[in-house]
Amino acid sequence: MAIWALLMFGALFALLLLGFPVALTLGTTALIFGSLFLGADFFHFLPFRIWGIMTNFTLLAVPLFIFMGIVLEQSGMATRLLESMGRLFGQLRGGLAISVVIVGALLAATTGVVGASVVTLAVIALPAMLKHGYLPTLASGTVAASGTLGQIMPPSIILILLGDIMGVPVGDLFLAAVIPSL
Repeated sequence: MAIWALLMFGALFALLLLGFPVALTLGTTALIFGSLFLGADFFHFLPFRIWGIMTNFTLLAVPLFIFMGIVLEQSGMATRLLESMGRLFGQLRGGLAISVVIVGALLAATTGVVGASVVTLAVIALPAMLKHGYLPTLASGTVAASGTLGQIMPPSIILILLGDIMGVPVGDLFLAAVIPSL
């Protein structure tokens, strides 16, 4: 059994190093080694597993959060939000960094996607911080830390997936994550 796992990971890394796409490599490796190890019964139960995932309404929130992030980025709302916060905190020492953290928290709360927040902040806030004389390490660290607030701040895709996997109500996870995220 351990040799199968080593062979599977070896095949996975070999296909990745050869340049095959990650999704294709993961799916192909799983199907090939699943059929070798579990036999033909593996393919009989596969549609039931796919159907179970498709009928899970909790997971419907994931593409909707991604859509919300795209809408915020394309509409320019994130840029206007950063400009407003910059005016509000601009007189304070480090006011732009404070503005970036607050905008990062608001973007994380509205999109629920870590990648969308980080990319949006990197495109909008990083050039502004560098232009205002912030050190590149401080500016990139502030953007990265602000963007990753979305992992725990409700509503979060990670909390939705965690609730679905563990069988815990997502609302309870959201309530439990409010205080730590602040």
